[in-house]
Amino acid sequence: MKKRSSGILMGIPSLPSPYGIGTMGKTAREWVDFLHSSGQSWWQILPLGPTSYGDSPYQSFSSAAGNPYLIDLDILVEEGLLKKEEIDERDWGKDKERVDYGAIYSSRFSVLHLAYERAREERKAEIQAFREENKDWVEDYALFMALKKHFGMKSWIDWPDESIRKREKESVERYRNLLSDDISFYAFMQYLFFRQWNALRSYAKDKGIGIIGDVPIYVALDSADVWTSPEMFQLDASYYPEEVSGVPPDYFNADGQLWGNPLYAWDRMKEDNYSWWKQRISYASRLYDMIRFDHFRGLESYYAIPYGEKTARKGRWVKGPGRSFTDELNKAFPHLHFNAEDLGYMSQEVKDLLSASTWPGMKILMFGFDGREEGQETPEFYKENTVCYTGTHDNTTLMGWLSEIPPEIMAPLKERFGDISLDEIRERIIQEGEKSRSFLMVVPIQDWLGLGKEARINTPGTASGNWQWRLSSMSMLDGLAPKIRKTIGDRAE
Repeated sequence: MKKRSSGILMGIPSLPSPYGIGTMGKTAREWVDFLHSSGQSWWQILPLGPTSYGDSPYQSFSSAAGNPYLIDLDILVEEGLLKKEEIDERDWGKDKERVDYGAIYSSRFSVLHLAYERAREERKAEIQAFREENKDWVEDYALFMALKKHFGMKSWIDWPDESIRKREKESVERYRNLLSDDISFYAFMQYLFFRQWNALRSYAKDKGIGIIGDVPIYVALDSADVWTSPEMFQLDASYYPEEVSGVPPDYFNADGQLWGNPLYAWDRMKEDNYSWWKQRISYASRLYDMIRFDHFRGLESYYAIPYGEKTARKGRWVKGPGRSFTDELNKAFPHLHFNAEDLGYMSQEVKDLLSASTWPGMKILMFGFDGREEGQETPEFYKENTVCYTGTHDNTTLMGWLSEIPPEIMAPLKERFGDISLDEIRERIIQEGEKSRSFLMVVPIQDWLGLGKEARINTPGTASGNWQWRLSSMSMLDGLAPKIRKTIGDRAE
């Protein structure tokens, strides 16, 4: 049996900072200190990739690159690459509790370019060493982003030059020469990102905190991943998807969810034992100590929606790679811990695949108490090989849920816990999860703080207003650490 432990879910962008979005600097270390003093073993974060339209970390320009928004600017001031006044004179947004991605997009890259101009000669050897060490992905990513800038940030499938869309060798070399300075700038930002990330991860490790990272099952169509390896996806002769990803209509959304990612050519991937995926997981293993594999059920069967549809109503289920894929990952990464995001409709085939993979599945306390799940789904019935959550980034907060549930769901909660306040019910639900046999319990920080639906991170099926919530100040956590340590009991480090 694995040692029972506890963690907190908190995306880096949600940390406080004076520059509009959380970063990998001083406040991130204060957060790690808070986790340590709270008895936590794990910090679960959201995907770290550079975000595109919609600001979702699940729709990134690259599955290997890091998000330049998360680079801490104060560290660059300390290192002499920026001046404080150069940061302070820019607009980073006015609301301390919400990320203003438009303001950050307008300000962040111009500031980082100042750092680039100062570092390009001073750190030339160090930057070149980083590029050489990461040449299997960083050069293509940097060229991809430089091309996007060159073509007005259009999606690569809409670039007017067909030769570079198709990555013809002569065209690639021509653009590498033409855009060499922009390429160097995008590679420089990755150098900064990974320098700061590795320092933060090392700090967390010294405090006994492991990092749980999220690997989205799909990658964005407008990404370096698809541009460099179109043969690994179901694309037509013009590189447009034939069908795209999503999930069918369900309890949450009558139209289903149209994610729009290109689908994998699983048969071709299987021919070389999933080498594309092994490389992707290898990148993730450099970032994280445990990987939450998103949308696990898509490995057994995935939902395919005709390209161009406006909703997910007209999709079909197609068999996925199944056990050949999970067996291959287990063999290739024997020391890497995987958790399966196994939410949604769990057919017997999906349950069998999860069992064969040996990966822990997820238990969501809100689902167990709301009457939708069949069978024994409350915490006392959870098995050891599971990860228990109050909710995820796709749910409202625990208090948000409690404030809106109908009487027929509230009645059994009152019967179970007594006629107590909603905040006391929130605390009792967390306590029951921490007492469960699940080897790991993860609670979003919003639920420890008792915040309402205004602190929700994401509402699936909506295109705007997501991924914006932030802690306004670290002082919001004052006095919380000893309370958490007491609640988690023998899970505490």
